[in-house]
Amino acid sequence: MQLIDAEQDRHLWANRYNRTIEDSLGLEGELATEIAEALRARLTPEEKERVAKKPTQNPEAYLLYLQALPYEQGPDTLLQDYRQAVDLYTRAIALDPEFALARAHLASTCAEIFHFQEPLDTWKNRARSEAQAALRLEPDLGEAHFALGQCTFWFDEDYERALAEFATAQRALPNDSNIGAYVAAIRRRQGRWEEALATYQRMEKLDPQNPNIIRNLVFTNTSMRRWPQAAQAVARFRAVAPDSVVAKIQSGYVDFMWKGDPAALGPWLADIPPGNDPDGVVTCARWEDAMLRRDFAAADRVLAQTPRNGFSYLNGGLQPKSFLAGMTALARGDAAATGQQFTAALPEFEKTVQEAPKAAERHANLGLVYAFLGRKNDAIREGRLAVQLKPESKDANDGAIMLCYLALIYARVGELDQAIPLIEQLLRTPGAVDSVDYSISRNDLKFRWEWDGLRKDPRFRSLLDEIKGGPPSYSVAPIQLTALISASPPQQRQAEKMDSASRLAAIKG
Repeated sequence: MQLIDAEQDRHLWANRYNRTIEDSLGLEGELATEIAEALRARLTPEEKERVAKKPTQNPEAYLLYLQALPYEQGPDTLLQDYRQAVDLYTRAIALDPEFALARAHLASTCAEIFHFQEPLDTWKNRARSEAQAALRLEPDLGEAHFALGQCTFWFDEDYERALAEFATAQRALPNDSNIGAYVAAIRRRQGRWEEALATYQRMEKLDPQNPNIIRNLVFTNTSMRRWPQAAQAVARFRAVAPDSVVAKIQSGYVDFMWKGDPAALGPWLADIPPGNDPDGVVTCARWEDAMLRRDFAAADRVLAQTPRNGFSYLNGGLQPKSFLAGMTALARGDAAATGQQFTAALPEFEKTVQEAPKAAERHANLGLVYAFLGRKNDAIREGRLAVQLKPESKDANDGAIMLCYLALIYARVGELDQAIPLIEQLLRTPGAVDSVDYSISRNDLKFRWEWDGLRKDPRFRSLLDEIKGGPPSYSVAPIQLTALISASPPQQRQAEKMDSASRLAAIKG
């Protein structure tokens, strides 16, 4: 084991250890003491007590905990990895119910599943319960305060209280760059994009080998349409996480959105071995590559070659193969196959909304399916409800994404007078960019088949011409839902307001 000054490329300390699992339980404290002595640093009595404490007396539980960490902390935020981590942490806790550190990490993992994959109450309740259990066992445990901060951030959307929990966690874990990264994530959702970017950059200097920090730098620069900086960040992402499929896939998306090459994904996907398809993300990228190139036969072949039925393409969970097949059929103009595939997919999308009626992204996904099926009123209702549930004024990141969904829904159902002004605003809104079909960048609008219905409209062509010179200046004021429905006839507006109000009342109840 060795310690290197990454900035100066200097070797500072090294030692070799050969321990059994039982003997390794106190190794972290021993390492901290030796490194402090080598650097001539002094540990406070509290720090000495903290590093000397063993997290558990059960070596088997500790081994399970160590095995879970890379699944929880991997840079690709994959559902299958999170599930593996949950299983390992749960088994560790079964061996030692007082293993507070394992409970804290289990809480974080459940919160991450809720946020990144499945916004279900079961994950939310388990995350909060495990964080509180960890704090009952060890009130000063930094990881437990960190997990509680995640719960407060994602479940309650109480940013100030979450920041307070992260501050408590940081005092216990002063060198944990992940805590600073969550502070940056809150700033991003508050619309403080430059501050968020600067915080991520500081965290990268503190921990230059942390791929999760660099992944967020990729996404933040992309959200701000800072394409050269996003390309530099994704190159660093690949370097520190060479096995990450997301790093390779995002390299292709950055190239596409920046340079406007619809074949940009292909070379990066060629580096991913066959059979490596966690959560179906590689199949989605290969399918997307074909769709961007308008090679719909190739897109069909991609789907035919995989035995999977669940794919992580949209937010809010996995989508069925029939959804991707339906989009392929719609793009090539096969009306019969379009109706067949989307009709097959629809019950699964409706079920996800029933499971999580407060999840904006699931309403947005359902609205998109309705739009592709030509069910105009249903599509608009679900798209607007998604915006109401996740307004940009409350969440500048995901709120912008919900507006992107709504813009695409308007475009697909022929409401061009609503779609085009919203697209114009979103082109000047940070956060309105994603690696998916509703993304709003110049090259997404230029090349994706989903926007073909707008191409003859001179207003749409003018929008593309206006932003040829580079990133547009950003809008500061959040987009208001009332402005989005102003073009509807008065009777329709009143009916839709009543319908949305009744659905929101049911959700809140």
